[in-house]
Amino acid sequence: MNGPRPVEATPTTPTLSATPAPSAVLPDPATATVTATATVLRRTLTVTVIGSVMAVLDMTIVNVAMRSLSESFRAPLATIQWTATAYTLALAAVIPVAAWAMGRIGARRTYATALVLFTLGSLLAACAWDAGSLIAFRAVQGLGGGLLQPVGMTLVMRVADRDRLGRAMAVGGLPLLVGPVAGPVLGGWLVDTASWHWIFLVNLPVGLLALALAVRLLPRDEPEARGRGTARRQRLDVPGLLMLSPGLALLLYGLARGGERSDFTAPGALLPTLAGAVLTAAFVRRALTVREPLLDLRLLRDRTFAAGIATIALFTCGYFGSMLLGPLYWQQERGLSATAAGLLGAPSGLVVGTAMQCAARWIDKASPRRLIPAGIALAALGMVSLAWQAGVPGVAPWRMVTSAMLLGAGVGMVLMPTMTTATRQLPADRMASASTALSINSQLGASVGTAVLSVVLGAAGQHPAGFRLTYAVAAVLLALSALPALRLPGRRRP
Repeated sequence: MNGPRPVEATPTTPTLSATPAPSAVLPDPATATVTATATVLRRTLTVTVIGSVMAVLDMTIVNVAMRSLSESFRAPLATIQWTATAYTLALAAVIPVAAWAMGRIGARRTYATALVLFTLGSLLAACAWDAGSLIAFRAVQGLGGGLLQPVGMTLVMRVADRDRLGRAMAVGGLPLLVGPVAGPVLGGWLVDTASWHWIFLVNLPVGLLALALAVRLLPRDEPEARGRGTARRQRLDVPGLLMLSPGLALLLYGLARGGERSDFTAPGALLPTLAGAVLTAAFVRRALTVREPLLDLRLLRDRTFAAGIATIALFTCGYFGSMLLGPLYWQQERGLSATAAGLLGAPSGLVVGTAMQCAARWIDKASPRRLIPAGIALAALGMVSLAWQAGVPGVAPWRMVTSAMLLGAGVGMVLMPTMTTATRQLPADRMASASTALSINSQLGASVGTAVLSVVLGAAGQHPAGFRLTYAVAAVLLALSALPALRLPGRRRP
């Protein structure tokens, strides 16, 4: 009875193994970081693409509504054309401020401010009561539109993985190339089926959506994070601003007037062109000497960035300058409507977008010195083919469209890959200046090309031989861009 009591079984606490079970393996920190970066990049691209689509479509939509606006306001067509001129001048005047604004208040806030200005300008333009008010409200739109491109590009470049920067830049640049094709078609449809008010009202839902997404999705950057802290903020180079902003505006205005009149020696074109050139040259000298310039042009000491800038300047002269030729050829030489001319240009835009996506993946792995000159050669060949076809009276439309598609394939291999190559190795704190310089460079290149080809077409005459000569000049400009392109890196630098 008094024997030993049986020992009761007690629950044992399991011991922790030093090696976790396969199902409990912790996630790799590097993989988590890459996933987080990809998520931020997708959000940033979503916001910037929506904003760019709105701005680019608006620029091209308005061009097809000029005659309708002239009739509605009972104003001469020359007066209504100031709606486009005011937008361009405001855009040129505000672009130089982009780098300083991003350094002062942050890229996210600057982008949101640009969206507010553009959307508000669209609403006011839709409510315009005469030509004067419409011109003023288009300038408000231009102030917003001028900031969207460089700030959006900076946002993408800051968050993208440098090894995959080409893919990100290609997605972000699609609106800049596809918009000019889709804009005239959409604009013609809105004017024909509704009224001119809708070419501006269509921006309101898009702008509000982009603004809401920008506030919610875009990452905060350093100027926002430090807020009212003691860190020194970038000072505004007021003398530089007073040189570059009016200098660019005067230069673009003089080039536009000279192109419209096919005469650069007329006082209305020559004087503003010279004044703008002098002010811009004075700014360049100042930017290379002062400590904190409005735009850091010391970037041009980087061989790759300088070669990229020169390549884009010449290439945009030839390509964007030639964009005035297609609509004129189809409408004046072949007697087609504006909508039909826009539809005939659509295949080229689709090829540009497709080629850009392919080239973006190649440029992240391939040699820039091989890929980009090959694209230039393809684009020049397409432009030469357009010159040959345009000189043949009554040529079949599909031949012209095929030549334009060949040109588009080359364009997709050049523009964004060149921008990617030029900026890939730059430090993050110089991205704002780099994107601003690229935007100014592209705007000037397009304006110079448009003016030069307008003068050539005006002197040669709007007939088959005249179109042939003008397309040939555009092909020469494209071919010249291969010279600086050959100075791009022969292989990807790690």
